Amino acid sequence: MTVPLILVVAVADNGVIGRDNLLLWRLRTDLRRFKELTWGKPMIMGRKTFQSIGKRLPGRETIVLTRDATFSAPGVHRAESWDAAVAKGQELAARMDADAIAVAGGAEIYALALPHVKKIHWTEVHATPEGDAVFPAFDRSAFKEISRKDHPKAGDDEHPFTFIDLERRS
Repeated sequence: MTVPLILVVAVADNGVIGRDNLLLWRLRTDLRRFKELTWGKPMIMGRKTFQSIGKRLPGRETIVLTRDATFSAPGVHRAESWDAAVAKGQELAARMDADAIAVAGGAEIYALALPHVKKIHWTEVHATPEGDAVFPAFDRSAFKEISRKDHPKAGDDEHPFTFIDLERRS
């Protein structure tokens, strides 16, 4: 059985997702959601995204998609192509009894994933930071919105934001 791909992303109102390989906001509520959405699943990410996190995240299997043949990190799977990353994700998902494979960035990986994902878990960050990484353009009409929840700026959330879940239309 093929396990579906889901995409998990936080995007500023201006499309920015990062700068200098760093997140540009502090949203504890969004980090909790990221953990809930990816826990117990294989995760596909690019090398720069992995390096920005700095380590393998517990409770998940990490697949790093990179052209760098010398890349290695303890407990991390390396893939040299999108197809190889997805195949490794399917293998790990079967072993883990996971219900999805999560795609966790960055921009190049999101662009590769968008034609294939079943769901997008989108955090719309209500800010307009300067950045050098933007979420790729995609046909939003190919997806229907299945949920939306607004969150105010408060406590450990330095900007207001909205959780939006999108599902590919059949």
